[in-house]
Amino acid sequence: MTSFQKDVHEGLSRSPKHLSSKYFYDEIGDELFVQIMNMPEYYLFNAEFEIFQRQQEQMIKALELEKDNYFELLELGAGDGTKTKELLKALDQGGFDFDYLPIDISHNALEKLELTLKEEMPNVSVKTKQGDYFEVLASLKDTHHPKVVLFLGSNIGNLLDYQAHDFIYQLGSSLSLNDKLFLGVDLIKSVDVVLPAYNDAAGITAAFNLNLLDRINKELEGDFDKSKFVHKPEYIEEEGIAKSYLMSTEKQTVKVMGKSYAFQKGEKIHTEISRKYSDNIIAEILNDTDFTLLQKLTDTQSLFADYILKRG
Repeated sequence: MTSFQKDVHEGLSRSPKHLSSKYFYDEIGDELFVQIMNMPEYYLFNAEFEIFQRQQEQMIKALELEKDNYFELLELGAGDGTKTKELLKALDQGGFDFDYLPIDISHNALEKLELTLKEEMPNVSVKTKQGDYFEVLASLKDTHHPKVVLFLGSNIGNLLDYQAHDFIYQLGSSLSLNDKLFLGVDLIKSVDVVLPAYNDAAGITAAFNLNLLDRINKELEGDFDKSKFVHKPEYIEEEGIAKSYLMSTEKQTVKVMGKSYAFQKGEKIHTEISRKYSDNIIAEILNDTDFTLLQKLTDTQSLFADYILKRG
C-alpha cells in the first residue's frame, strides 16, 4: 500500500473526514497553484514578492552572507521559484559563491524550475533535490557547508502550531550552528482580505481543491463525482486560521481502491489549513527550538512577513 493510498483510506475513514494538502501537487495541481499565485485576490504571493524585489540587500545582510564564503541555499517546496529568482539574481550579480538546492516532492516542478534557471541565470549552480524535506536535509548534513534554508509562501501555515513547532525543531536538528532559516508567513488580518484569497471569483482555488478528487480517481481507482462536491473555505479572524473543505452536496457513497466511504449531505472533507501569524505566535512556535530571531522584513502594507532566524 502506497502512502497516498494509506493516507486517503485513513482520512476518509475518520469523522470528520480529512485529506492531506500535500497531495494537491500533481502536474495539474502544480499548474493550478501557479495560476492561484497570479490571482488578484491572492495577496500572499504579491506581498512576499515585493519583499524579494525591494529588500535583497537587507536579506543578504541579515543572512550574514559574505562573497568569499561558500554556502548552500536550500529551498523547501521551491515550486516555480519566481520569488527566489530575485534573490538569486542579486547573489549572482554580487559574485557570491553558492549552490542553489531547490527541494520539492514534485519532479515536474523541479524539472521546470531547472530549465528556466538554465535559461535565465546560466551562471547559477542548481542542484535539484526531489523528496521529503527532512530526508534530503539529512543527506546534506554531513557536508558541513554553511546553509540558508528558505521556507516561503507561508507554507508553514499548513501546519497546526504544535506541528509547526515540531517542524522547526526538527529542522534545527538537521542544520548546524549559525545556519539560517528564512521563514515566510502570512500575517493575521480581516476576513474581507483573507477569504477571497481562498475563494477567488474565477474559481481557480475551487478547481485546485477539487483536483485532489481527480487525482484520487486517476491514481487510486476512485469514483468521486466532482459535480457532487463543492469547495468550501472558511476564515475566522479571531482564530487566525483559514480552512478549506470539500463538501458533499448530497448523500452518496464513494469507492477508492475497492473500499466504500459514505457521505451525508453537507458532510465535509477537511483538505487544508492556512495559519495566519503575529510576532507573539511566531515567538511561541520558536520557543524551545534552536532558532533565534535576527530580523523581520515586511511588505509596504504589512500583509506578509519574512522572519530571518539563526540556529544557535
